[in-house]
Amino acid sequence: MTQARPPLSADIAFRQRRYLIMMAIRVVCFVIAVVLFTNGAGWLTAIPAVGAIVIPYFAVVFANGGREPSSQRGFREYEPRLPERFSPPPHYPGRAEEANGGPGPHQSGSGPNRPDTDMPGTNGATSPMTQTHHPSPPGNG
Repeated sequence: MTQARPPLSADIAFRQRRYLIMMAIRVVCFVIAVVLFTNGAGWLTAIPAVGAIVIPYFAVVFANGGREPSSQRGFREYEPRLPERFSPPPHYPGRAEEANGGPGPHQSGSGPNRPDTDMPGTNGATSPMTQTHHPSPPGNG
């Protein structure tokens, strides 16, 4: 089955048929209202009379409403376009040892006990805060 819309002529024929059916119902409501009124039915005459008054409005709105909506109703489920399988990021120069299983920046001699040597901008040097030798204050020496 295709998802193409029906031809415009089929859509117009459907709207004309629906309009004619609604107007036929209106005529029936009008005839019933007249018969009830002539027989003295009282307030029961108002029910078909309201139908005869209101139905033309809806018939015209439905007839001029345009093409019928497609068969897809509501929201479609989101379907992301993902690659078929994960591909690792491209190889960067200077990372050859890590790619080959060798020591990387976090696997060198610094280890987890010395996080200050892995900080950017330190070039592997220790932080002045972690030095064990403190210079003596001036004037004491």
